[in-house]
Amino acid sequence: MSRPVEYRRRGQAVWLDSISAKMIHSGRLSSLIDAGSIYGVTSNPTIFGQAVVKNEGDYNAGIEHLAREGEGAFAIYDGLTRKDIAEGADAFRAQHDKNPVDGWISLEVLPALASDTAKTVAEARRLSSALSRPNVFIKVPATPAGIPAIRRLIGEGISINVTLMFNRKHYRDVAIAYIDGLSDFAAKGGDLSRVHSVASFFVSRVDTLVDKLLDEKAANAPGREKSRLESLRGKAGLANSKVVYEDFLSTFSAAPFAALRAKGARVQRPLWASTGTKNPAYSDLLYVENLVGADTVNTMPEKTLEALLDHGKTPGDTVREGVAEARRTLDDLGALGIDVEAVGEQLQKDGVVLFAKSYDELLATIEARRAEVVKTSRGVNA
Repeated sequence: MSRPVEYRRRGQAVWLDSISAKMIHSGRLSSLIDAGSIYGVTSNPTIFGQAVVKNEGDYNAGIEHLAREGEGAFAIYDGLTRKDIAEGADAFRAQHDKNPVDGWISLEVLPALASDTAKTVAEARRLSSALSRPNVFIKVPATPAGIPAIRRLIGEGISINVTLMFNRKHYRDVAIAYIDGLSDFAAKGGDLSRVHSVASFFVSRVDTLVDKLLDEKAANAPGREKSRLESLRGKAGLANSKVVYEDFLSTFSAAPFAALRAKGARVQRPLWASTGTKNPAYSDLLYVENLVGADTVNTMPEKTLEALLDHGKTPGDTVREGVAEARRTLDDLGALGIDVEAVGEQLQKDGVVLFAKSYDELLATIEARRAEVVKTSRGVNA
């Protein structure tokens, strides 16, 4: 039995944080699904950008076709990404039909809309309608403008993957928006059982920034203090996530959701994102083996998935282990002047900028290729 199958039996779904036309058309995606290695896929502008920039033939042909049809760079991007997501969703369809909590794939609204509630809602509606598949999540960021958008979209029965969550405030705001949205949908007579949502909580990026802050403090600290600072490296990400999982358990066992559950509502599963280990000094499965638990998802890059398949350990319910220690870690960091809540706010702002940059670079690449096609076509027709 593969590790992902064992994880699934414990209530956690292993997803792949990668998608491309090549992965779909080569049969790689289907083989992972058939083997029980993955139960969903996530995507974002950076992932799509990396695939297109690699100059894969599938995308070149698509860009050329749409350019010859007179489409601009955005329309080409929109067409290529929706095609990948639609084909990915179809590959997962049998898995999803067998168990509707599995077999999901996500497409993100444009990063430029992260500060505009109305435009985020409109774009999410458009993408959901255009894809018209029961196993597609529309990704919406947990920004101040994204939170009310999440409530409105859930209230319309649109399944949402909430992204860019880094601290407990982000999680709590998102959970409330989800529950309020379900209440709105129920008031309209909606079928709550068909609404799904995951709350993507980022892990390794927290350690990357907190470790940097610890190193800066340790550089000028005396011996004992330096050792204390260094002992906290690589602990913030897991501690933050374990405490959030406790928030999840308390939120979805409380009265407001219990009434909705009785009407068929599903919990909004925490999804551990950014789970590839960035520091080579840490275990390559640090953010996988320590966050296994019921009603969760772990989406991981291919390298991390391969590590799990190769040498992953048999899981326990590790996300609930060491919770008291996790709280102490966060308290210790706070006593040292490192507020993980403030770190989370900074990381969310940085994340919006990063995805916007990736999208802009991708659009520029598409535009350059589109212009070349148009130029070549004019030369041929001259």
